[in-house]
Amino acid sequence: MALTPSTMMPLGTSAPDFTLPDTLSNKTLNLYQYTKDQAVVIAFICNHCPFVVHIIDSFCQCAKDYQDHNIAFIAISSNDIDAYPQDHPDKMQALAQEKDFSFPYLYDASQEIAQAYDAACTPDLYFFDQAHKLCYRGRYDATRPGQGIADGADLKAALDAYLNQTPISDAQLPSMGCNIKWKSHIQSS
Repeated sequence: MALTPSTMMPLGTSAPDFTLPDTLSNKTLNLYQYTKDQAVVIAFICNHCPFVVHIIDSFCQCAKDYQDHNIAFIAISSNDIDAYPQDHPDKMQALAQEKDFSFPYLYDASQEIAQAYDAACTPDLYFFDQAHKLCYRGRYDATRPGQGIADGADLKAALDAYLNQTPISDAQLPSMGCNIKWKSHIQSS
């Protein structure tokens, strides 16, 4: 595991569109068709990363709490499943069922979507407004595995500010987690 910070895509960036398979429903999902005029949280996660394991229960509850407020949630795994078979789509589906995901868990086999978002670590979080412009990116909260209980304070502060139509703070801190497990041909390109 290499502790890696998120790259912090510039605020105001338009959400790169994608069409990916959902391991939970076995359907294909397109970002702009799925979210239409909704704000959306996109989380790059995986099954095995201890940083994701640390936040996953809280993140699932956060999604359930905010989906009622016209904010969609989407999780994406882009890890190389040949090197990390625990992140295989079958195991993604099993985790999503076990944790009762209320959101899609998509598999980015080509890793092109992770590259389009400049995702670097798991978890790597992005919040886009209804116009699909980036208004928050960074950490879920200040906790880490073995250091506190995840509460999502940073992401929730951004979501609450958005819902209350108040400015989202520009003082956003990068997420920290395991690096995305790139395929060898992508690392060298």
